[in-house]
Amino acid sequence: MQDLISWKDFEKVEMRVGTILEVEDFPEARNPAFQLKIDFGNEIGILKSSAQITKRYSKEDLENRQIIAVVNFPKKQIATFMSECLVLGAVGPNNDIVLLNPDFKVENGLRVG
Repeated sequence: MQDLISWKDFEKVEMRVGTILEVEDFPEARNPAFQLKIDFGNEIGILKSSAQITKRYSKEDLENRQIIAVVNFPKKQIATFMSECLVLGAVGPNNDIVLLNPDFKVENGLRVG
């Protein structure tokens, strides 16, 4: 069985809906990745993330796509890039990631819970 967390612990994790505005290659990354700029609405604003999602997604697939990300982790330096949020996805064999996203277009910044 997995380690159990309390509801109070879960409430601390801020998962929010955002729209990817820009996608750039990230050749300095150790593993193939993209640099993303994501709009999380007025309250949170635009955050950057490094995402190892190049196996399933092209840059064109990602632009204007809504995703789910954790926005309250500390910033993380990845090579020459400062990642400010963690884009969520289901991780398959060989790090084959499928992004989590809402079924319908919703307002950026909505909390997932």
